[in-house]
Amino acid sequence: MTDGLVIVDKGPGWTSHDVVAKCRGIFGQRRIGHSGTLDPPATGLLLLGLGRATRLLRFLTDLPKSYEGEIVLGVTTSTLDAEGEVTGRWDMGAVSMREISEAAKGFVGPIEQVPPMVSAVKVGGRRLHELARAGVEVAREPRRVVVHRLEVAGTADPGVVRVAVDCSSGTYVRTLAADLGTALGGGAHLRALRRTRIGSFGLSEARPIEAVSPAGVLPPAEAMRDYARVRVEGELVAAIAHGRVLGRDELGVSGDGPWGLLDPDGRLVAVYEDVDGSRVKPAVVLVV
Repeated sequence: MTDGLVIVDKGPGWTSHDVVAKCRGIFGQRRIGHSGTLDPPATGLLLLGLGRATRLLRFLTDLPKSYEGEIVLGVTTSTLDAEGEVTGRWDMGAVSMREISEAAKGFVGPIEQVPPMVSAVKVGGRRLHELARAGVEVAREPRRVVVHRLEVAGTADPGVVRVAVDCSSGTYVRTLAADLGTALGGGAHLRALRRTRIGSFGLSEARPIEAVSPAGVLPPAEAMRDYARVRVEGELVAAIAHGRVLGRDELGVSGDGPWGLLDPDGRLVAVYEDVDGSRVKPAVVLVV
């Protein structure tokens, strides 16, 4: 079984599960997962965990994301993107780029977002997109997310705005587009979404699914490169491999964690998390 990380540049039309299924065939193993869904029309960065590295995916999911896309003003859809049915139209030709830029500033920082019905969020044990396909709409609790950057720019089409977003995990750019349209006195939807970054992972490292191969697999330690990593030696490696709870001073760690613990050869032995401010415990143990 191959253990490691694969960085894919997903093409349009593929679901994230399609990419996982394709990679199961490429690597001849079932134990493969992804760190964050991209809708079929969206393209860009998708991180896959192979083998034991699937246990590290939750740390990748928590990383901030960056996106580029286009917002179409004056038209709302059932899915908040170009795939849905048109639900409303407004004449927004008089809206200026200055007004759009000013409205966009109101969405930078901590904000509340209501997840779209066509999403993987669960309500009452069922995913929203399953309910939406059945024609059911349910109340959704708003979620706190953080938008670090929301830049807009004009295009050759006066009804279309180019957008660049840096945001926390869990942010829906579709919802940002729809809410921006509402703030401008009309409506809007998102199209041509592309995820360009997840933490320190960028498109320059990604390969299209057609070019994915065992030669491009990164070691599990790379999955923790956005977190503090600590080298451990001697008897401590064995203690960590057996999942011992340790004092912070024994590992020499500080901050909030999590911490990736590497053996002298640079292999990821485990990921530890805080217990009570003075002790740390294993969240994931990879080497036994």
